[in-house]
Amino acid sequence: MTAPTQGPGRARIHARTLRTDRWWLPPLLTFLGLSAFVIYGVIRAFMNQWYWVGEYQYLAPFYSPCLSEACVPGSSHWGRWFPDLGFLVTPPLFVLPFVLGFRLTCYYYRKAYYRAFWLSPPACAVAEPHRRYTGERRFPLILQNAHRYFFYAAIPIAAVLTYDVVIAFHGRDGGFGIGLGTLVLLANVVLIWAYTLSCHSCRHIVGGRLTHFSRHPVRYWMWTRISWLNARHMPLAWLSLFSVALADLYVMLVASGALADPRLFN
Repeated sequence: MTAPTQGPGRARIHARTLRTDRWWLPPLLTFLGLSAFVIYGVIRAFMNQWYWVGEYQYLAPFYSPCLSEACVPGSSHWGRWFPDLGFLVTPPLFVLPFVLGFRLTCYYYRKAYYRAFWLSPPACAVAEPHRRYTGERRFPLILQNAHRYFFYAAIPIAAVLTYDVVIAFHGRDGGFGIGLGTLVLLANVVLIWAYTLSCHSCRHIVGGRLTHFSRHPVRYWMWTRISWLNARHMPLAWLSLFSVALADLYVMLVASGALADPRLFN
């Protein structure tokens, strides 16, 4: 018997798995999707340019909020809290750790990258190559228990992105206006809120500890709505991941002059 199938709790099967379907395809696609996002995110975070379109008040999501002295004029809506620390500490690095922490500790993403990157296990009913399993009881995986606290940080960040959408309804003459970029940012913030509120921690905070729903009708109503979102947590995780990258890419292209923002109104 091979090492992955040895163990006191396993059936005595010599094959790694009896599955005959393409069980390897979902973890492969997950690996490619997450890897592409990480590569784009690293490049974009250290690019430190083309994130603000002053004419239409577009701020790229990767750079929001922009809290450094290195931020270009007009992009710091919430003040400049940090000094310019050079090219190794760009403005996104003050906020991205909280955003990444929320996603990395997310229950769905844990399942996704455990399977895709660590093969632990690669799929249901497929033996993993590891000889032992310690769970999330040791460093660094014990930090996964901080997911609820990253959720608390994700709420104000989503609120800041919402503010970015509000000011993006900006016309050429300084009044009200709508461009394609406005709609891109709006779609992104809707998906960000849907993913954030569909979080398991959010569902538990709202109603998970209640023993009598009848005594808390408002919280019960909120819990049922969040439960509906929670059942769609996986697609929302992917849609919001793609939307934030696409919104950031769109603003970058407009800011660099590679793309003209089509105006729908004013």
